[in-house]
Formats: sequence, C-alpha cells, structure tokens
Amino acid sequence: MAQVPATKKMKRRALRLAAAVSPALAGKLSPVASERAALALRVATTGRQRPRAEQVLFLIPLVGPHHVGDWEAVIARLAQTLESFRRQQGDWKAVICCQERPPLSAALAADARISWLPFDDPTPGNDKWRKLAALCDHLGKIVTTPSYVMSFDADDMLRDGTVAEMLERQEAGYLVEEGYVMDHATGDVALAGPPTAALPLRKPFWKLCGSCLALHHDPALPQSADFLRKMTQHEHRMFPYLAALAGRTLVPFRRPAVLYVLNHGENFGARRGRVGFKTRFVQRFRIADATEVSQVAEAFPAP
Repeated sequence: MAQVPATKKMKRRALRLAAAVSPALAGKLSPVASERAALALRVATTGRQRPRAEQVLFLIPLVGPHHVGDWEAVIARLAQTLESFRRQQGDWKAVICCQERPPLSAALAADARISWLPFDDPTPGNDKWRKLAALCDHLGKIVTTPSYVMSFDADDMLRDGTVAEMLERQEAGYLVEEGYVMDHATGDVALAGPPTAALPLRKPFWKLCGSCLALHHDPALPQSADFLRKMTQHEHRMFPYLAALAGRTLVPFRRPAVLYVLNHGENFGARRGRVGFKTRFVQRFRIADATEVSQVAEAFPAP
C-alpha cells in the first residue's frame, strides 16, 4: 500500500464549496476514498452534539529494524517521544505499530498506557501507511470512550501541557500551526508558523511534519474510524483540507505544540531524500536568542 496522492488544489476548492451547500452535491464531483469518508462523517455528525473527549490517543507507526541502519538510535528517539507523553497531565495512551516489540526501558515497558501492535505484513517497500491503516483498524479494540486521536512520528516530541489543553478546550480538532524544527546535526532550532509580513517565506508546522493534527473521535460512529483510516493514507498536508471537508473546525494550539527533530540519519524524509529543504528552513528561521532556546529546551525532553 503506497501513500495516496493528494487531490489537486482546484478540485479541493470545488469539493469544499459543494460540501458547504450539500454533501450529496459534493458526492457528484468524483471524490476519492478519503473525501467520500469525510463527506460521510460530515453527514453523520450534522446536528449531533459532540460528546466530551476523555483521553488522547497517539498512533505511532515505527519503522522496522530491517529498514534502518541504527536500530538502537531509533529506539532512543522513540523513548524520548514516549517520555514527552509521560510528562503530560491528563489521560492519554500510545500504540506503537512495528514488526518487533521495541526494547524500551523498564519504566516505559511497565507503563500500561503504552502498548505494541504487531505488524507482520511482508509486502516490500515503505510500510508507514500500512502501519497507520493497521493502527486505525485497531481503534475499535482500544477506544471505548470519545477521544482525540493523533498520528505521531516516533522521533517527534509533544510539548508539556498539550494533552491537558486538548481535554480542557474540547474542540473538534487541533492543528499544529506553530511548532519547532530542530536540526540534530547542528543543534539549531527554528519556529515554524504561518507566514507574516515580516516572515513571508515561513511555513506553518503542519506543512513540514506529520505529527500535526489531533481529531475528535467518537467510537459510536463507524464513520469516524473510517475517516481517520483514509485520511492518514495521505501526506499530512492534506489533513486540514480533509478535516474541513468532514465539517471539522480546527483550532491552533495556544503554544508551539510539537518539536520535530530532523537530520539525525533515520528520518523518514531522509530515506526519501527530502530533508534538505527543511535543514535550509531551520537556518533561515533559526532562533538566535539564547533565552528563547532555553525555554524551548525546558518544554520538551532533551533530544
């Protein structure tokens, strides 16, 4: 299963406009599977009060050891990701999908909030999207109450207080518009965010990193899990569009919510030769103020 191609921007605009009038009308514009799932969820939730989310669930597709050169380094970064969850206040769970159970520390292995979903699909090639599909198929077995669901890469970290913010605000979904990007090779950190008059070339975080969207999931609605499964088969820059097509109003977090560490040698993008422009982004928008860099370090486990 390969990544599903993005819909052309003009088609996206047409579908969003049509859906605002009638999902049935949008359905006549030849939507792809993810768009049909979004429209179905839109219909299912129209006029329905959104139940209160009780927890946050993180779905982690972990690269298998046969695809990397340094499995121990991959596990070390996964441990930091999980530690960023353990620093949170509020109810959360994390499910790791991988061919092998990751050898975690005793503390992490004993944490009942962290579980492993075995993956045994032998199909050759990149399996990230097949793992995300497996994780979404697994939702019915692990989610019994309304929750926020967030796909999360195993080398990113969540800012302290983010789980509590989600559970306190109770929005339909959260989009990481502002977040930090760190070049592991240099130690430099940049703030990604929407472009401004002073920074017209800056990019929002969700265009750079897949750990960028948390959506409300109601297990009582089969359309919710189906939408999450089909949405996560796309590249993350499609996420906000598909959420909007599903009638989900996304809000930004109050603070930069995620730290994306790149250029450490085992990034998914590096295996596809797509890290160069992100390292240039870090240099262009590097945070030079030492006090601000120190504040970032306090909000996340040290990478």
